Amino acid sequence: MNVLALALRTGLIAGLISVLYVVLITISILKRRVKMDRAAEIHGYIREAAIAYMKAQYSVILSIAILIGLTITGLGHVWNNTLLINIGLAYLVGSFSSAIVSLLGMYLAILTNIRVLNALAEGEIKKALIIAFRGGSITGFLVSGVGILGIAILFIVFESVTQSLTEATQSLLGYAFGASTVALFARVGGGMYTKAADVGADLVGKVEVGIPEDDPRNPGVIADNVGDNVGDCAGMGADLFESYVESIVASMVIAAMIGSEVLIAYPLLFSGVALLVTLLTSQFVSLSPFKDPGRTLTVVSILSLVSVAVITFIAVRLVMPNLIYAWIATVFGLITGGIVGFTSDYFTSPLYRPVKVVASYSRAGPALTILSGLSMGFYSTFIPTITVALAAIGAFMIGLNLATSGCMLLVGIYAIALAGVGMLSMTSIVVSADAYGPIVDNTAGLAEQAGYPDSVRELADKLDSAGNTMKSISKGYAIGSAALTALALLFSYVSVLAHNLGISPEKLMNTIFNVGNPAHGPYLISGIVIGVALPALFTAIVVQSVTAAAFRLVEEIRRQFREKPGILEWKEKPDYARAVQIVTYYALRRLILPGVLALLAPLIIGITLGPAALGGTLLGAVAGGLLLGLFQGNVGNTWDNAKKYVEMGHFGGKGSEAHKAAVIGDTVGDPLKDAAGPSINILIKLMAIASTVYVPIIAYLRPI
Repeated sequence: MNVLALALRTGLIAGLISVLYVVLITISILKRRVKMDRAAEIHGYIREAAIAYMKAQYSVILSIAILIGLTITGLGHVWNNTLLINIGLAYLVGSFSSAIVSLLGMYLAILTNIRVLNALAEGEIKKALIIAFRGGSITGFLVSGVGILGIAILFIVFESVTQSLTEATQSLLGYAFGASTVALFARVGGGMYTKAADVGADLVGKVEVGIPEDDPRNPGVIADNVGDNVGDCAGMGADLFESYVESIVASMVIAAMIGSEVLIAYPLLFSGVALLVTLLTSQFVSLSPFKDPGRTLTVVSILSLVSVAVITFIAVRLVMPNLIYAWIATVFGLITGGIVGFTSDYFTSPLYRPVKVVASYSRAGPALTILSGLSMGFYSTFIPTITVALAAIGAFMIGLNLATSGCMLLVGIYAIALAGVGMLSMTSIVVSADAYGPIVDNTAGLAEQAGYPDSVRELADKLDSAGNTMKSISKGYAIGSAALTALALLFSYVSVLAHNLGISPEKLMNTIFNVGNPAHGPYLISGIVIGVALPALFTAIVVQSVTAAAFRLVEEIRRQFREKPGILEWKEKPDYARAVQIVTYYALRRLILPGVLALLAPLIIGITLGPAALGGTLLGAVAGGLLLGLFQGNVGNTWDNAKKYVEMGHFGGKGSEAHKAAVIGDTVGDPLKDAAGPSINILIKLMAIASTVYVPIIAYLRPI
C-alpha cells in the first residue's frame, strides 16, 4: 500500500469512527428521560422556534447554493471544462454537508440542554457537565468526521474518474467552496438573529424595566434563547467545518502543483490521526478529578494539544520519516492556536486584569465602559497577530528543508498551509467546547424562567461561566485559524492561476504579483487597499442589520409592556411568538447582502481589474480581516464579562450604576462578538476560495 492510499484509508477510518461516536453519544443523551414541568414546556417553545427559523434560513441558503453549484456545472458543460463540472458537483456536496452538520448539531444541542437541567436539579453537577460536553461533542466530531470523510471520498472518486492527482485535488476546491458559502450565510443569519434578540431583550428588560436576564416576563426571552443555538451552535459549527475542510484542501492543492504524492497524503494522514487522538482525549471530561467545570475544560484542551503533537510525531516518523520538517511546520500552527486562544481568554475572562479594569471604569458611566473596552480590544489583537505572522514565517523557513530543486517557493507556501492544518487539527475539541456554551447558557435560562431554586441556578451559572470562557477561546482560535487558512488559500489561488496560464508560480510571483512591475504593480497595490476596506464594509452591513432588527424588537417589547401592564405583575403572559417572528423576518431579510458581497467582489475585481488586483485584494482582506475579527470577538466578550463581574457583587452589583453602564457596554459588544466578528472569519476564506474557483472564468474573460 502506498502512502497516499494509507492516508486516504486513515481519513476514511477516522471519519467513520467519529460519526459512529456521535451516534453513540447521541443515544446515551437521548436515553435520559425529561422531567415534564414548566422548564420542559419552555424548552418546547425554544425547540419549535429554532426549528422554524432554521428551516426558513436553510431554504434560502440551499436555494442559493444549488443555483451556484448548477451555474458552475453548467459553465463547465458550455466550455467543455471537466474540472469546472467536478467543482460544481463537489460544491453541492460541500453545501449539503455543511448544512447537515450545523442542523444536526444544533438540534441535538437543544435536546441536550433540558437534560443538563434535569441533572442539575438532582444536584449532580459532574453528570451535568458530562452531558453538556457530550452534547457539544456531537457538533464537534460531526464537523471533523464529516469533513475528512467528504474529502477522502471525493478525492477517491475524482482521482478514479480523471486519472490525475492535480485535477482531483483541484476538484476538491468545490467541496470547500460549498462549505464556505453555506457557512457565511449561516453565520451571518444566525448572528443577526441571536444578537438582535439579545440586544432587544436586554435594552428593554434589563436597562429600562430592571428585570433579570432570562426573566419569563420579557417577551424577547424565547427569541434570545433560540438565538444562542442558531448563532453559537449552528453558526460556529458551519464556520469551523469550512475552515477544517479548506485547510486540508488548500495544502493538497499546493502539494499537487509541486507534483508530490507524499505531500498530498500528509495533511490527510495528520488530520486523521489528530481526529482519533482528540476523540480519546475528550473522554477526560468524564474522568476528570476536578470539581470546577472551567478547569476541566481547560485541561482537556491542553491535554488534546499535547497529545496530538506527540502521537502525530510518532505516526509521521513511522509512515513518512522524510517529512519530519512537515510535522514541525504543522506543529507551529498547533502552538499558534493555543497562543491565540489563551490570549483571547486573558483579555476576556473575569479572572484577569483587562475585564476587571473595564468593570471598574463602569462606575463612571457607559462612556468609560466603552472607551476602556475599546482599548482592551485593540490591545488583544497584538499578540495573536504577531503570533500568526511569526508562525507563517517559521513554517515557510522550515518548509524549505522539504524542497527539491526548482520548487523552493511552492514548498515554503505548502508549509504555511500545513500550519493551518495543524491549528485546525484541534477543531473537534474547540467546536465541542464552543457548542457546550449555548447548551449551558440555555440551561441557565431555563432554570431562571421555570423558577428553579437558587441552588440549581448557582450550579447552572457555574457551568455557564465555563462556557463563556470556552466561547472566548474558540472565537480567537477561529479567526487565527482563518488567517492561516486564508493565506494558504491565497497561495492556492496563485498556484491554480499559474497552472491555468501555463507558467511556474515563481514566474507568476515575479511578474503579476510584483510591486515593482510597472504593468501589474499599481493593480496589486490598489487591490490591497480595496481588500482592507472590504471587511470594514462587511462589518458595517452586519452591525446595521442587527441594529435595525433590535430596534424593531425593542418597539415590540415596549408595546407589549404598555398594552399589557399585567405582564410585569405576572398576571398576563407575554406574546413570545410575535418577538420570534420579528427577529426571524429581519434576519432572513438582511441575510443576502453580506453573502453576495463575499461571493461577487472577487469575480468583479478579477474581471475588471485583473488577477494582480484580485491577489492584492485577498492579501489586504486577510490583514484587515484578522485585525477586525480579533478585535470584535475579544472586545465584545470583554464587555460581556465585565458586566458579569459586576453582577458577581463587585462595584455595587446588580442594579447599581456600574451595572447599568456595564449592560450598555455588553449590548454594544453583542453584534461585534457574535455577528460581525465571527462572520469575518468566513468572509476572508470565502473570498479566497471563491477566487481560486473563479480562476478559469477570470482567465477566460480577462486574459493576461
